[in-house]
Amino acid sequence: MTTGSAARLRLAAAALLFSTGGAAIKAAHFDAWQIAGFRSGVAALTLLLCLPVARRRWSWRAALVGVSYAATLVLFVLANRLTTAANTIFLQSTAPLYLLLLAPWLLHEPVRRRDLFVMAAVGAGLLLVFVGAESPGVTAPDPAQGNLLAVLSGACWALTLVGLRWMGRSDPDGGGLAAVVIGNLLAFVGCLPLALPLGPHPAGDWVTILYLGVVQIGLAYVLVTSALEELPAFEASLILLVEPALNPLFAWLVHGEIPGGWALAGGAVILGATTVKTWVDARLDPSPFP
Repeated sequence: MTTGSAARLRLAAAALLFSTGGAAIKAAHFDAWQIAGFRSGVAALTLLLCLPVARRRWSWRAALVGVSYAATLVLFVLANRLTTAANTIFLQSTAPLYLLLLAPWLLHEPVRRRDLFVMAAVGAGLLLVFVGAESPGVTAPDPAQGNLLAVLSGACWALTLVGLRWMGRSDPDGGGLAAVVIGNLLAFVGCLPLALPLGPHPAGDWVTILYLGVVQIGLAYVLVTSALEELPAFEASLILLVEPALNPLFAWLVHGEIPGGWALAGGAVILGATTVKTWVDARLDPSPFP
């Protein structure tokens, strides 16, 4: 197996692990604040132990980006507990829309003409997800509120990506992984007051928390970190689209959760627009960021 093939497999495995988050978050009997806090606490510890680079390059810039990433993590969990896994991941995947809006303001990067088509497509996908008002269900008790939190998670993720690019401008190895660790630590500390008291929980719930922290975030980031050293950004971006594609599938297999037709249509538009943007940018303006 070539080096490139091994890197692709590692990145695909990471995307696969990321995609199990929605189903696992819904499986635990902890409340949303407990899941968000303990998941991030375990993830931070895992990354600190497994990746020596995560213990270096801590800075005020990394801390600032970490705040946005912490909000992304917490909002993602809260949304998953209220709406379907499909809606959560599709709405978070609208991040390119906010990224295009934020970049001119925060990074002084102009919006290109071809970006307007992407903004329109992602916006249309966003509307499709919201148009399909779904009835509350066992795994999605409040779809309307969950959808709103998922949109906020996407906006915070876009802000995180802007922050990582801002850090990378002054230093190519500007502490992006440090920002990830700090974000997880901030999510843990921020959720802890709302996560206590704990009360008794079956061992299976703790196993789920360990899986989410050690495997779904920790191991996945270890795989991503090693794979990105060997793969072009364009190819990596496409492989990572496995996550939003498989996330609803795992929720269906584990919980029988079936997303609405409008949500699936909106998700297809959002993911399609993201794929096209990644491909076009790679051909016309190759850079580390899609």
